[in-house]
Formats: sequence, structure tokens, C-alpha cells
Amino acid sequence: MRRGRGEDLGEDSAGSSGVAVCYGGRAVLRPVWTLACIALVALGCSCGIFAPTDPTQSDGSSSGSMSGDSELPPPDPSDLAIATFNVRRFFDPVCDSGQCDGGDYEDVPTRSQFEYKADAVAEGIVGMQADVVILQEVETRTCLDALTERLGDTYPTAILGETGFAASVDVAVLSRFPLVEVRRHADVPLQRPSGGQTWFSREFLEVHLDAEGHPLIVFAAHFKSKIDDDPERRFAEATRAREIIDAVAAANPDALIVLGGDLNDTPDSPPLQALQAGGAMTRVAEELVPDDWTYTYQGSKQAIDHLLLSTAATGGQHLPGSTQVFRGGGSDGYGGSDHSALRSSFRAE
Repeated sequence: MRRGRGEDLGEDSAGSSGVAVCYGGRAVLRPVWTLACIALVALGCSCGIFAPTDPTQSDGSSSGSMSGDSELPPPDPSDLAIATFNVRRFFDPVCDSGQCDGGDYEDVPTRSQFEYKADAVAEGIVGMQADVVILQEVETRTCLDALTERLGDTYPTAILGETGFAASVDVAVLSRFPLVEVRRHADVPLQRPSGGQTWFSREFLEVHLDAEGHPLIVFAAHFKSKIDDDPERRFAEATRAREIIDAVAAANPDALIVLGGDLNDTPDSPPLQALQAGGAMTRVAEELVPDDWTYTYQGSKQAIDHLLLSTAATGGQHLPGSTQVFRGGGSDGYGGSDHSALRSSFRAE
């Protein structure tokens, strides 16, 4: 199903020479220096090009592409692999909020820190071998462009769900498939169970794609965090997200529809139960329990990053046994993040 399998992808957009490496039947551009670094890492050596120039930059997490189950084969080229990944506070080197000192919310990395972070995240994305990657905590288009420059022609579609606030960390979607339409829902008012209104804490991004003739609709979400917790708001987000997805499924019954993101709640929580009520959405990582966890908080392993398939549309199905959690070597996080990444495969019908 994938376009360009086995093709030479040439040079990346930064102009660096690269070679096409085949992952499970697909060609992915890898710069020569990246391949050399991977070879050195495999030999147990350190690779200076990934080491931060500023020694205060490193958070000790791995940027490698080790997965939770290294025996799981790469996705079949005839299927659609979709992943979600919270990359953790990927800020650009510009202070937009005017409050960027120690202890303030917005980080302002040095140029070398920024490049190092982009390298780590891009390496993680390549390691997942996905056709569509749903990202969270990407501050600006500058950050997203830094990733697409490193990924070459792998993901020609790159959409940022910018909320428009200074220092916002936003959702994004990368896709191998061409874009059909983008819809945004951040301005949709949400009803609190106790009364009153609230809003999505980040953009609730709806991306329509042409998966080689099959309609594919991806929703990217990042619900309210548990810092200054507001469970009611998270429940309102889930309830409205489900209403939007159900309406889109009714209007596009032949589409494959998938919601992905950091929903900041566990499978037994009211928000996740609201999304799955009546069986109209299924959480694909259910097949991994108890190894479906993606985040560790105070020593507790929690599944808070999710992929859910809408069963209200009939355009595709989840492939049982295809779900995988990606964790970095020596850490619970992946690709320089404190979150693991999650990938699963689907078949368009």
C-alpha cells in the first residue's frame, strides 16, 4: 500500500547527503552520519554528534529506537501503521512568553540543545516505522520543521495544531500520505458535568488523508494534564471528542478513523470510559495489558498514551497482535522523552 517502497529518497531538505534504508519493505532516508553513529552505538561506543554541546542539556534519557518487544516484526507494507508520541516539551530557541528564566514554564534551549533534541526525536520517529505519527508537546512550526528536515521526504504531510498562545506545546501530525483536509476544534465550547463551559486544553486536530485511495482520518489529542488537576475538564474533553468523532464517522462511513494522543488518564478512568462507551471506539493497546504502560509517575507505571479506533465507521480494522510500546534502552521513555511511544497497525477496507 505504501508509496515509494524501495525508492532512493535522495537528499534531505537540509541538503545533507543520505541513503535510503529499507525497514520492512519501505525506504527511509538516513543521513550517512546518522548511520555511522548507529553503527558506533551498536559497538558500545559513544557518538559525539548526538552528544549535547552544552553538558547541562542531557536529561539522561535514551534517544535510541529500542522497543518494548524487539521480537515484534516491522509493520507489513500492505498495512497502515499509526503511532502516537509525546516528545516532551520540545521548545524552540526563542522566548515567546517573556518569562523564560529558571523555574518558568517556557524553556529556551541553546541552539545546540535544540538541535540535539530534534536529533533525538527524529531518531525515535524513524525507529517506529509508522506511516502516520501523532505528536504532542511541539511548540512551534520551527520545531516541526526541524523534524521534517531530518526526516527528508519520509513525511511530506506535516500539520501543526497551533493554539496560538505563547509557549504553547501543541499537537502535530506527520504522514506519508497526501493531505485532503484539516479541521480544528479548539474553539468548540465543552460542557462541564457540574455546569459551565470549558475548552480543549490543546487543539483537537482532525486530519483527513488519502491513504492510496482509502480515506484515513486521524485525530490528534492532548487532554488536560494532572498538574493543577481538573478531572472534570478532561472528562468534558473526552465527551466532546467522542461526539465529534461519531459525527465524522457518520459523515464518512467508509473511512478508517483513529484517535491518538496523550490523554493523561488510564483505561479505567471516566474520560477513557466515555470515549469507549457503547463499543463505538476500541483501545488497541488493550491487547498488551499489563505491558501497555507508557509513563511512570512516582514509581507507578501508567497507560496514558492511547490509540483508539472508531468502530462507528467501517473503513478499516485493527490488526490484532500489532500493537507495540517503544521504550528507550535504559529508560522508560523513548526518543529523548519521558513518555514511551505507542504504535499499532490497521487495514483499510
